[in-house]
Amino acid sequence: MKRLAFAVAMILGLALVGCQKAPEKAADNATANATAAKEEKVLINGIDGGGFPPYAFVDKEGKTVGFDVEAIEWIGKKMGFKVKHQPVEWSAIIPALEAKKIDMICSGMSATAERAERVNFSDPYYKVTQVLVVKGDSKATLEQMLTGNKKIGVQRGTVTAKYLEDLSKKPGMKFKLVQYDSTDLAMQDLPVGRIDGSGMDNTIAKDVLKKDKNAKVVGTFDAPAENYGYAVRKDDAELLKKINEGLKLLMADPYWQELKKKYDID
Repeated sequence: MKRLAFAVAMILGLALVGCQKAPEKAADNATANATAAKEEKVLINGIDGGGFPPYAFVDKEGKTVGFDVEAIEWIGKKMGFKVKHQPVEWSAIIPALEAKKIDMICSGMSATAERAERVNFSDPYYKVTQVLVVKGDSKATLEQMLTGNKKIGVQRGTVTAKYLEDLSKKPGMKFKLVQYDSTDLAMQDLPVGRIDGSGMDNTIAKDVLKKDKNAKVVGTFDAPAENYGYAVRKDDAELLKKINEGLKLLMADPYWQELKKKYDID
């Protein structure tokens, strides 16, 4: 009888141990699942739907590439989030951010005071100026382009467009501004004479001139240099902090110089 009682006691003891471990195991699994879900968080980066090389664009294979694309993906890996890129019409990209259709804008965006009223910008990572591109055989000077009833193309919704709109209102300025959905579309109209020049920032011009040997920069606008930054919603302080921390790490890493060399950004 003693042996039988001992055996029953052992069985009951093992059952109790099993019952104790089951909740613990379930709790461990729940914690692991929560951690995995946190690590798998995906944020949507809005990029210029018309393409904005070398910062963010879709290549011939349909892959989203570019300086800012690779930069924010590197930052995401360091700061614990994944990035999905979503093309958006540039003139509607800030409304898309405000409507939470995207989580950030990392696509060569100028951190202007006007935009900063609606979004928060990261620390600046690049400085650019505005230039005017014309056909390679053009004899016109920058002054003649701006005062000689010429047609100047520009991508709508850009800082370049705003500068040219303001410039067109100044005394002595006589040019017609023709707005496009992308710089590429403007450059397609330049060689056939639909426009006489195309405004853009200097890094975009560098990329354009690599493709089009029959174009050249005729001059720089009378506009202050601007900083590029990554944009987030006003209430997304946590993401802004992560981006700034990641950007600081990236700019101190050799990969930053590799990216600049890869995309020919000075």
